[in-house]
Amino acid sequence: MTKRLNSFPPIIPKEPKVLILGSMPGKISLEKGEYYGNVRNHFWPILFKLFKVEPIEEYEKKVAFVKERGIALWDSIGSCYREGSLDSNIMDENPNDIIGLLDKYPTIRLIACNGTKSYNTFKKNFNSEDLGAIRIIKLPSTSPIPGRYTKSFEGKVVSWSEILNHI
Repeated sequence: MTKRLNSFPPIIPKEPKVLILGSMPGKISLEKGEYYGNVRNHFWPILFKLFKVEPIEEYEKKVAFVKERGIALWDSIGSCYREGSLDSNIMDENPNDIIGLLDKYPTIRLIACNGTKSYNTFKKNFNSEDLGAIRIIKLPSTSPIPGRYTKSFEGKVVSWSEILNHI
């Protein structure tokens, strides 16, 4: 059996407005210790396009970029077992304490789930009553792994532009 995987600590600006939740970092991200560390993942290119900035290469500068814009990053899943990087291989998942994070940072107005697994995990473990006025939305996955319902990069940018309404 594989060892239990743990997600990263959240990246939190001083006054976050949007919380983007992935499911669980993929194998490459875990090895690098970086959110969305796989260069094929669309996450960072989508954000750079939304905010009309040139791509940033250094991870520390990427973290500063999201923090400056009031964006927090975390994962729906705190720990799990998984072979490889596919969400479909996730087993025995435990959620992160998202409600505790929301209580600590009341400036968050939107939870944007990066893909179906993140969204379904959140909905399974937390009630909408726990959210108060906070909106939750499911956005197309930024994963580089092709699927039946994968949108084009431009289609993903259009969907992800919803976060701009909350920043």
